[in-house]
Amino acid sequence: MKVISLLNEKGGVGKTTIAMHLAAGLAVRGYRTLLIDADAQANATAGLGLPEAPGFYDLLVRQANWNDLLRVLPAEMYEPPDTPAKGLLAMLPGNGETQLIAQKIDDAYAIYDRLAELEDSIDVVVFDTSPTPSLLHGAIYLATDAILYPTLCETFSLQGLMKTMKHHESFAENRKAQTGRMIHTLGIVPTMYRAKTVEHSENLNELRGRFGNQVWDPLSLRITWSEANTLRRPVFSVAPNSQAAHEAWGAVDRAIREISYV
Repeated sequence: MKVISLLNEKGGVGKTTIAMHLAAGLAVRGYRTLLIDADAQANATAGLGLPEAPGFYDLLVRQANWNDLLRVLPAEMYEPPDTPAKGLLAMLPGNGETQLIAQKIDDAYAIYDRLAELEDSIDVVVFDTSPTPSLLHGAIYLATDAILYPTLCETFSLQGLMKTMKHHESFAENRKAQTGRMIHTLGIVPTMYRAKTVEHSENLNELRGRFGNQVWDPLSLRITWSEANTLRRPVFSVAPNSQAAHEAWGAVDRAIREISYV
């Protein structure tokens, strides 16, 4: 089982959208995938058409059983037309109680230990996270095998990216010392990209100059993403032939390649 976390200490950069599409795309490609909503806003939960629920809170604070918490999504909610999902997509929903978890638990390995219970039944876990650092983030880091960084090609977002990557370094050392396992960088995904603007194109070039092949192809700003979010389904489910769907699959397939090295 591999655990991937979407992180950037700047809101509005597309973490939830990427997390949803990555989890759904992996399920279509044949992976048994679990998406965990670790943000109190619960946008990932709502974004896949599920009601908010204290699933993440109940798991860690009330020590509830996985079978009582997981929601397995019907494949027709996320698969493209004429492309049956080969795997499955499960969701651990969240709600406002998520923000209380850090105050209720004192075990840094709480998430690490609970995920170990799924080792034989889940292939990939995807975390959607809050942009605000907290003690909960520390527990997520300890459970994380690889981090995917969504970012806008804009100043404040890039500053958030740099701060997040510094935290990655410190937590990676701690995880290595405690578990013997590293935290890898899965990649950096430029989102809501506008190729015709000087700011975006220059910042993308700067990202590539600094991080090289770790920078994935950008996901362009397109109305299709918003339309799909309104319908609470992935873009490749509602508009399978769109450029947005093509870019989404490019990110999913890049993730699959990178996971093999983790």
